[in-house]
Amino acid sequence: MVDFSRSVQSLDALREAAYRLIGQAACQIDEADGRYVCRLSPTQSQLRGDELRTHFLNLVTDENLREKVGRETGRYRDVIVALAFGSLAEGE
Repeated sequence: MVDFSRSVQSLDALREAAYRLIGQAACQIDEADGRYVCRLSPTQSQLRGDELRTHFLNLVTDENLREKVGRETGRYRDVIVALAFGSLAEGE
């Protein structure tokens, strides 16, 4: 079991990390007392206990970073896409 404070951890990142565990483990995410509680159940014998917990924490960290990069670069991505589609429209 791994738990996170709702005030510092997004549910979306937990869901994405849980999705990336498919095939290795199941993850049930519950909400209780201002916390997200993640219950991990291995589906493969390779990952047990602390290894599964560490792997899940690494995936959550990766998803948190992806969210941060998305927030910080979203405006630039939108401008690039708008310019790309604008140049395509000019060519018609």
